Amino acid sequence: MLKDGVNSPDKKQYNRPNILWICTDQQRCDTLGCYGNKYTITPNIDKLAKTGVIFDNCFCQCPVCSPSRSSFLTGRYPRTTRCRQNGQAIPLDEKTVTGILNEYGYICGLSGKLHLSPCAPSACKAMERRIDDGYSEFHWSHSTDNLWPTNEYLRFLKQKGISYTTKKLQGFDTVNYGMDEEYHQTTWCVDKAISFIEANHESNTRWMFSVNIYDPHHPFDPPKKYIDRYLKSLNEIPLPNYVKGELYNKPRVQTADHRGAYNSRNVKYSYDRMSDYEHRLIKASYWAMTDLIDKQVGRLVDILESTEQLDNTIIIFSSDHGEMLGDHGIYLKGPYFYDPLVKVPLIISWPGSIKKAFRSKALVELIDIAPTLLEAIDEKPYEGMQGKSFWKHINLEKNEAAHRDSVYSEYYNAMPFHKKPSAYSTMVFDGRYKLVKMHATNEGELYDLQEDRYETVNRWSDDSYKDVKINMLALMCDRMCWTIDPLPLRLSAW
Repeated sequence: MLKDGVNSPDKKQYNRPNILWICTDQQRCDTLGCYGNKYTITPNIDKLAKTGVIFDNCFCQCPVCSPSRSSFLTGRYPRTTRCRQNGQAIPLDEKTVTGILNEYGYICGLSGKLHLSPCAPSACKAMERRIDDGYSEFHWSHSTDNLWPTNEYLRFLKQKGISYTTKKLQGFDTVNYGMDEEYHQTTWCVDKAISFIEANHESNTRWMFSVNIYDPHHPFDPPKKYIDRYLKSLNEIPLPNYVKGELYNKPRVQTADHRGAYNSRNVKYSYDRMSDYEHRLIKASYWAMTDLIDKQVGRLVDILESTEQLDNTIIIFSSDHGEMLGDHGIYLKGPYFYDPLVKVPLIISWPGSIKKAFRSKALVELIDIAPTLLEAIDEKPYEGMQGKSFWKHINLEKNEAAHRDSVYSEYYNAMPFHKKPSAYSTMVFDGRYKLVKMHATNEGELYDLQEDRYETVNRWSDDSYKDVKINMLALMCDRMCWTIDPLPLRLSAW
């Protein structure tokens, strides 16, 4: 059913803001200056934080792409959406917030990655299968792999007479010189967004656009001029946060992945086989990709300013999950719930309409974004949503401590690389203690982040933390209960 404003636009619809949602892939919080990084160059994203609200404690609901994206686009937990793993397809009956916004009269568009369905060549011949996602303009580019004939970014390069090419950086398999800035996928994503913003401004329509940049996801391949800046002072870059021997009493899957068991693109990120130089080089490449993202965010803000839309546009900057980047001796992602992987950047800016330069310590989940957007346009959340709107919290009406008392994340064998034992695990974090339970083995993790902010010492078997462990297991059980699907709604008392 079409909502108000579609067939007969009303005053409320005309007063609604545009929405620009910039979602990067596999980006840690600590890549940005506003989150404390002293090396990267991110003035544009930092400015968004200064003109809006920055969240210090936002957590994803799965540390892997498809489940996380399905989750935050629906406002529902991965087990509820039934898209729990990469390679699973989100069911056709799931409702995305973009689909709901489209019902309320928004013209929605996307450039880059979506990943709500399988994207392997065996299951995805042209592009991933779509549900009713609400996107009327859909510029799909899952990654830079030349595997799909409708990868629009690669078709763009072909039209320019250019081939997608990378070159090993200093001979290392783990890092590359990528495409020049003008032809980089990050730039292309933003080009498409700018074209969309200009077109809808000219037609005076309410719009929502998802800029789904593939970076700083591996392979680590920034443009040459972006990485060269870091090469001049590479030795100043900190090494990963890893204490030798720290994995001996942690889940076995972490020891295996420390040795490079996670195999991606035929590249093994085996920590002990890398030199300090290579560790720093990977981090520099990752940061350089972030610098390019920031440059393109600046272009988006510029077009909003030049078309006089900035004051009436909600801008969201977020990521689907983080990246281990060698911390705890592990690279990429998997069944781990360390902060670098599950705590993600979240910045929301709407000049003149929400708090300015406010730093929130509230515990927030990515599934909270969808109901927050609906409340921001003065609509009720969809009945199936499990996220909790924080709109009143950022709009000067609610105390930050009142939002959540814990955050919850889950991993249901989300990647195909872990065969025995299967990697089924869940995490709960109450602001001080983080508990992780491996469900296929009698293993777990317990960290006291007040005493051990880098999550090095596992207290799972520490008798002095016995009561804490019991309480956190009870909290985890309660949070699992609340992942039950609220649909279908009860229709009567009998």
